[in-house]
Amino acid sequence: MGLTAAEHAFYDENGYVLKQRLIAPDAISQIDREIAGLHERMTEAMPDGVGISWEEFEDEHAPKRIRQLMHSEVVSEGLNRALRCDEMLDIIEALIGPDISLYHSKLLMKAARDGTAIPWHQDYAYWKRDDNAPLMVNCQLALDRADDENGCIQFIPGSHEWGLQEHERAQTSFGVFLPGHYRQRDDAVPVPMEPGDGVFFSALTIHGSGPNESHRDRRMNTFAYNVTGNSQGQCREWLRGHAL
Repeated sequence: MGLTAAEHAFYDENGYVLKQRLIAPDAISQIDREIAGLHERMTEAMPDGVGISWEEFEDEHAPKRIRQLMHSEVVSEGLNRALRCDEMLDIIEALIGPDISLYHSKLLMKAARDGTAIPWHQDYAYWKRDDNAPLMVNCQLALDRADDENGCIQFIPGSHEWGLQEHERAQTSFGVFLPGHYRQRDDAVPVPMEPGDGVFFSALTIHGSGPNESHRDRRMNTFAYNVTGNSQGQCREWLRGHAL
């Protein structure tokens, strides 16, 4: 599949690009079966290696709902296959080169009526160390139809060229965020998606999403990829032409 020249140019200009029908319908159906009832199953028994952040409700009797589940490849063989399939890796290679490592695979459940907003942020604010550069790329894979009503992802086009912005921090899930947490922005572009679509974006692209105010789930999985050995030497090389 890869990226067309026009898609690559769009990514370079805007910091993100949507690839429709990235993953085949039968593969999405398998993932759907594997994560069915996941909220309830994870309250009963959590597999080794999985980390969960739960939605926080004022009503202590409200059912538990997963906000994000780290290492989602553990709970779904379909996700494990998707993260390493040729359709995915061909695009990642076009964006960061052939030396690819998985940074993490994260399932964002955003349950109907209960899924809360994800604040505006740049992923590099989470990942930055003294010995790495913002070479990472995410793919957010749609498992449900996503639109404004159920909280589809939104991007600030061109923000990957602004450098790393000052973020606030809190002891919560998604605890690194730009001032204001989440609010509507005039410069934001929502990206509606169908199941199987994937949107690729830079570690410096500002993104976020509103709450799920619909009766439909908005489940997404984010695969984060890094350049293997993204270390001090590469950081210096990258920084020669970029200001953070």
